[in-house]
Amino acid sequence: MDFARHCTEIVTQTDLLTRDAAGADLRAPVPSCPGWSLGALLRHVDGGHRWAEEIVRTRATGFLDDAVVRDVLGDDGGPLPAGRLREGAAGLAATLRAAGPGTAVWGPFHFRSTTFWARRFAHETLVHRADAALAAGTPFVVDPEVALDAVDEWMELDVLPQHFELRPEKRELLGAGRTLALEATDVGAAWSVDLTGPVLSWRRGAGGAAVTVRAPLTELLLLVYRRRDREGLEVAGDAALLDLWLRHVAFG
Repeated sequence: MDFARHCTEIVTQTDLLTRDAAGADLRAPVPSCPGWSLGALLRHVDGGHRWAEEIVRTRATGFLDDAVVRDVLGDDGGPLPAGRLREGAAGLAATLRAAGPGTAVWGPFHFRSTTFWARRFAHETLVHRADAALAAGTPFVVDPEVALDAVDEWMELDVLPQHFELRPEKRELLGAGRTLALEATDVGAAWSVDLTGPVLSWRRGAGGAAVTVRAPLTELLLLVYRRRDREGLEVAGDAALLDLWLRHVAFG
């Protein structure tokens, strides 16, 4: 997926989120985000869009206060704020398109351009749509092209060596013979993760691994984002290694 598609998906995933959660009680708990109500989740999503839009619009060269993203308290007594959510998503997408791909703006680590923010918020919105669907009790269905790109992005972010500085305990993953594979049974895609070196690495493609998980692509997406556990999935090999990996997979 390219920059233009990522911009489009910010809007598309927001539209789908409002559809999936339509009619749900904003006070409903979000199982995948303990302590959050559906209303809190939606305030987080909207805040993220508006925060990123300001970064791009102002061509920020340093971190901007993200209280609008993290302060999720509010009134959950009203209807789902579909109009506000769509407005925020459309604003972010429009600002990104106006700036164009590769435009320099602040970002975490070495990601210092609009290209990063377009992709990040396409998939941030996608995964929070999954959270909303879980809270609302509605099905979560994903375009395979979007899901493939989302897993690729997750892999790229999760193996960044800077995570060892932020969370030294992640080094517990490293060790001889520690390899994992994820195989999407419905689209023929696969990912291999290597934990045997001084840092984590990954590649597209299947291969021998100490543990292999086989499942439909959407289930693998939810697994790596820790929106579901491994129960019900086909796991071959060292399940304890998979559990260890799942305890440590996270970024941001």
